[in-house]
Amino acid sequence: MRRKTAETGQKPRLIVGLSGASGVAYGIRLLGALRELGIESHLVMSKAAEMTIAYETALAPKEVAAQADHVYAVGDIGAAIASGTFKTAGMVVAPCSVRTMSEIATGVTTTLLSRAADVTLKERRPLVLMVRETPLHLGHLRTMTALAEMGAIILPPVPAFYAEPRTLADLVDQTVSRVLDLFGHDWPATKRWGEDLARGRRKPPRR
Repeated sequence: MRRKTAETGQKPRLIVGLSGASGVAYGIRLLGALRELGIESHLVMSKAAEMTIAYETALAPKEVAAQADHVYAVGDIGAAIASGTFKTAGMVVAPCSVRTMSEIATGVTTTLLSRAADVTLKERRPLVLMVRETPLHLGHLRTMTALAEMGAIILPPVPAFYAEPRTLADLVDQTVSRVLDLFGHDWPATKRWGEDLARGRRKPPRR
């Protein structure tokens, strides 16, 4: 059953941004999870993200866009998600490139993707940035610090090996589930320590 907000009677809305960093699988899987949970997805992809989709998946950008409820052109800065009056539960940029991260941090937004993220911050809504870069230099770290001080949540896609992943899909699912937790959504694919995991295991030897 699809949940609706008490105020409007509408399904909860979440903005999903895909930038050009490696790791588009996270954003694509997030769109699928939102559909499973009955959450209305609003997608914006950068041109570089469309290229990365071709490099890293067997999908075409149009096939990715078809998984979202609403799709906006990256240059359409008159879109609904460019305004704070358009109510959403927040935004996730998955993955988030260093360029996109830097635009959001400075407020000098050149695309709908970074503009929507800026709006999310100014409206005090959750903004989750799945920053995908390594190693990080001091400039990257300072930018992430500035974003955290503004209220953004920095969530690098770090694998959770305690969840006993057996495939790449398992790794992606566990990271996506951590994102959804931040918005209060309990996704069935989530494996939780002390609940689904660690039951019946032997205690580690004492050192």
